Amino acid sequence: MTSKLFTFVTAAAIGAAGNAQTPHLQPSAPRTIVTADAAAPPVVRAALLQSTLIELPAEEKVATVFGGDTVSWVFDAGHVASRYISIKPKVADSTTDLHIVSDHGNEYTIELKEISTEKDNPHFDSKVYVTSSDPRAAENIAKSPVFVPAAEADAKEAQLKKEADDARKALEADHKAVATAAESYKATYPGTLHFDYTWDQKKGAALGVEQIWRDDKFTYLRGKFQETPALYELKDGKGSLINYDFANGLYTIPKTVAQGYLSIGKQRVDFRQIKAGS
Repeated sequence: MTSKLFTFVTAAAIGAAGNAQTPHLQPSAPRTIVTADAAAPPVVRAALLQSTLIELPAEEKVATVFGGDTVSWVFDAGHVASRYISIKPKVADSTTDLHIVSDHGNEYTIELKEISTEKDNPHFDSKVYVTSSDPRAAENIAKSPVFVPAAEADAKEAQLKKEADDARKALEADHKAVATAAESYKATYPGTLHFDYTWDQKKGAALGVEQIWRDDKFTYLRGKFQETPALYELKDGKGSLINYDFANGLYTIPKTVAQGYLSIGKQRVDFRQIKAGS
């Protein structure tokens, strides 16, 4: 195998394995949630590497934000007073409460939940409008804002700046660790590839088979097919359909297949793994 083909095969294998294991997160349409003193906090669904924007009523601005877990979550209300808060989780499956106090003295409490590992519902909230059902909230909005003394504002700003800086450093460290792990994986992955399958090359060429190989977790079949062949696994001489992903001429099977075959009509190409010493 040429170095150019080996590079192409390796890239395809890495891409296929990643697609098989990474959930596809999708943003939900913006929605409105209503907080109430006598009810449980509404849940906002957030996702790793995604930002969820919390928006207060048009008449209010964020005065202060408190979170139960400031290690696993980043809350950013910006350096200039506004009605927006950006929410970003750093740990999968984590949850925390979030308390928002507006410049009019209204309080909003919500629950944040990280959902990237949920398989039945991959949708996360990209934008959420928050209001309150408390009659006093409307009364407070009709009044003048509650101003914070300059000394307290400066102290709070310094605290928020430190927390944001700590969060940024932690996030940078996380990104660096992920990048290092990815580079290490790319460097070691070629050594896990095994091109130890045999098949009838003439029949394979007629059907469109180009290469069959495996790594430690998957078996791959690459070809240029006029029509997508059915894929079977052979056990005790009997063929059975198996689970696989197929895209752009590449079969990705989530296990090692010792023996099997591809079939279209009367055309059939058997393949098997070459055991050591055989």
